[in-house]
Amino acid sequence: MSQPTILAVDGNSLLHRAFHASARTGFRIEGRPAWAVRGLLSQLVAAVDRVCADAVVVGFDDKSHSIRKERWPIYKAQREPKPETLQQQFEIAISALTALGIVVVVPPGLEADDVLASVSAQAPGLGARTVVATSDRDSFSLIDEHTRMLRILNGGVEASPLLDPARLAMVTGVRPEQYPDLAALRGDASDNLAGVPGFGAKTAVKLLTSLDSAEAAFSDALAGGERCKTAVGAARARTLATTEARERYDLNREVMSMVTTADLGLDLSEGQRGRLPLDEEAVREVFGRFDLHVAGAIRALTLQEPTRPVEPNYVDPRWRAPAPSRPAPLPPLVPTGPAYVQETLF
Repeated sequence: MSQPTILAVDGNSLLHRAFHASARTGFRIEGRPAWAVRGLLSQLVAAVDRVCADAVVVGFDDKSHSIRKERWPIYKAQREPKPETLQQQFEIAISALTALGIVVVVPPGLEADDVLASVSAQAPGLGARTVVATSDRDSFSLIDEHTRMLRILNGGVEASPLLDPARLAMVTGVRPEQYPDLAALRGDASDNLAGVPGFGAKTAVKLLTSLDSAEAAFSDALAGGERCKTAVGAARARTLATTEARERYDLNREVMSMVTTADLGLDLSEGQRGRLPLDEEAVREVFGRFDLHVAGAIRALTLQEPTRPVEPNYVDPRWRAPAPSRPAPLPPLVPTGPAYVQETLF
């Protein structure tokens, strides 16, 4: 019997992308903005179908407070407040997903990243494997023998790569367990975390390729830096020998570290919340309310054909989304050499 697959979705990431991608539709429900939620639900169905999910968990940031911001005030300090029309859609999204019977987790003081990390860490104990769906690079470090990453890019789920350890090495130049070192050396401008001076992504990859870990690089730098000099040059080797470089790296590693112990309340037994098949009537109600393709959602989320005809959705014409244009088909994957890895789920 094959292991069940848990789809762990970064709700913040998908909702934010859908907010911008679907803003032109202006879709609303009872006057409230809902186009981002509509896009999230559509992408959720596509992801469930893509990875053949057996259970679904969606994580969101806790908007009320942040442990990271309280401990490190610089964290994301440069970000502007989210638009009010986006803020309003988080509660709508959580309500819609809960009504579907999906596990929704908003961990106190934590973020959606921590939910994905917790699912990845806890799934093997449940006899399961995980696919995390997000656009956030931080989740690269979660990829291993039990976890794959559906890296959401422009074009949606269908156009997004499914990454395993070999594919990640092709994309980033490092193994999953090396990625936290790469990120800490490079920094993350979107989170207001400066990197070690002189170390962008390419230079960090060179260093880690030669010395395997940042810890080994810092040790070598303090001992004269011969290996660091060969990998990244004398000037950067001297930088790594400074207290400031080590402190910046250590800060980034600590802030970027994801929590793996969030309470998920996940039970993979048949009929439990989050476990497919979902209730058909719940799927009809939620997807009909958002003027989405009900029959397709029923097939993906209940694992069967509709038990009765699907009535055309009624939505006030003022808020009906225009029919999306069909994108050009993607070219088939073509081998590019011995490093090419054919996409497989597990």
